Amino acid sequence: MSINKTITIFLVDDNALYLKDLEIAFTSKPYYKIVTFATGELCLEQMALKPDLIILDYYLNNVKPDALNGLEILKKIRAINSDVPVVMLSVETSPVIAQNCLDHNANEFVIKSDICFARLREIITTVLLDKQHETKGNLISHLSKAFMSPAIFVIALVASIFHFK
Repeated sequence: MSINKTITIFLVDDNALYLKDLEIAFTSKPYYKIVTFATGELCLEQMALKPDLIILDYYLNNVKPDALNGLEILKKIRAINSDVPVVMLSVETSPVIAQNCLDHNANEFVIKSDICFARLREIITTVLLDKQHETKGNLISHLSKAFMSPAIFVIALVASIFHFK
């Protein structure tokens, strides 16, 4: 897969070792820009960086006992940016908590386990593909508006398809 844009991923987890494991797992790709946060509040302060994806732990009170939990942070993220994909990550296996996160517009709920890194890689790949399709769609829309002649539009469209392969 050809990547034309750096993908900014926010990782938010209060467990320093787990956060480092996440960071190491995803820094192997040169087109990922990984930004880590030990609290949700720190993540909120950096939302102006416009992340492409946020992986957010549900429990966030190890560093700061009175810290907001992941669900509260998710609500604040949605108030700032309703479009950024947010994946909730937790040791919590309760279907009620998972459904509550999804009801508050989390895109996914992933349980921390031996296979969760593989699941997160799948989710990131999906986000990458969605971003590429979005970019193609925007380019096609702009090209169709820019060129009045159908022949010129077709030539530009074919050129753009080869550019994204």
